[in-house]
This record gives sequence, C-alpha cells and structure tokens, in this order.
Amino acid sequence: MEFIYSVVGFFVTGGPFMYPILIVFAVGAAIAVERYVTLSMVTAKNKSVWDEVQPALMVGDFDKAREITGDKDSNISQLLSMGLALQGAVRRREDIEIAMEESMMEIIPQLEKRTPYVSLASSIATLLGLLGTIMGLIQAFTAVANANPAEKADLLSASISVAMNTTAFGLMVAIPLLIAHTVLTAKTGEIVDSLEMSSLKVLNVITGKARRQVDVNAEAA
Repeated sequence: MEFIYSVVGFFVTGGPFMYPILIVFAVGAAIAVERYVTLSMVTAKNKSVWDEVQPALMVGDFDKAREITGDKDSNISQLLSMGLALQGAVRRREDIEIAMEESMMEIIPQLEKRTPYVSLASSIATLLGLLGTIMGLIQAFTAVANANPAEKADLLSASISVAMNTTAFGLMVAIPLLIAHTVLTAKTGEIVDSLEMSSLKVLNVITGKARRQVDVNAEAA
C-alpha cells in the first residue's frame, strides 16, 4: 500500500506534463499489444497452412496445393496462390518469381502497419519528460528569485527534484515502448523471412517439375 501511495505522490508532484506522458504510454502500449497479438496469429496461421501445403508440394500435387491455399485466409496463402496460379501456364521461372514478389510487396506493409507508432510514442514520451523538466526548472528559478536568501537553496533543490520527476517518468515509459518496438520488428522480420523461404521452396518445386516435364517430352520425341 505504501508503494502505491509513493507512486501516486510521484505522479502528482511531477506536474501537468505527467498526464500527456501517461496518455502517450497508453496509446503506445495499446498499439504494441494489438500488433503482437496480430503477428502471433499471422505466424500461427502461416505455419498451419504450410504444414498442409508442403506434403502436397512434395508429391507434385499442385491441384491440391491450390485448393488448400485458396480456402485459407493467411499471408502465406496469398503469397503461394500467386505462384501456384501460374504453375503450368508459364515456363519462365522469372515470371513466377515476379508475381510472388508483387504479392510480398502487398503483404509486408500489412505486417509493419502501426508498428512505427510504438517507436514514435517512445520518442514523444522522452521529449515530453525533458520538456516538463525544463518548464519545471524555469518555474523553480522564477519562484526562488524573490525568496528569502536563507531559504533559496532548500527551495531550489526541492523544486528541481520535483521537476526531474517528468524526465524520470518519460524514461520509464519510453524504455518499455522501445523494447516492445524491437520485439515487434524482430517478429515481423521472422514472418517475412519465413514467407520468403516458403516462396523459394514453392518456386523450386514448380520449376523443378517443369524441367522434368521438358526432359520427359524430349526423351519421348
């Protein structure tokens, strides 16, 4: 209970800048949680789809692979559908690769959506904390200008201590948000890497099948 009172006292004595810092933290934390949950769901969906598609690809059953990716709502389904749709229709590996790269360009912004705002909230919290401290110091020096000389030192030290609360609170908010941004960025990177690896595997299977078919036709001729 004493800890709660000390936290409340710390917040109240920090001045008016504590409230915008708290709002920034609430917004940044909400975005971070939403992004983490969304990216975790994306990871789970992609893994589930890949576990179904991979066996079909290994045996060259492209019709079943197309059926699986067409029925699923996930990033990997969107990506692989572009390549599988061209399987058998074109012979150039580059054409299929370009189509899948275009799909990746649509997927990546969806994965990175709102994540930069977490880093922005961290920077804003730090700057608000510094601004609050500067404003508090200005008020402190103004207040002690006309004070009793014997009381100036004590009054100034107390005022500076209170003014520094906003910087401390700003950093307390900024550090967790910065860590959250790093975690989200790493998680997004892992998803993108897995999508690129999956697309490469599918591309290799498709082009390998096409080469074998050409060889068979050449032997038959």
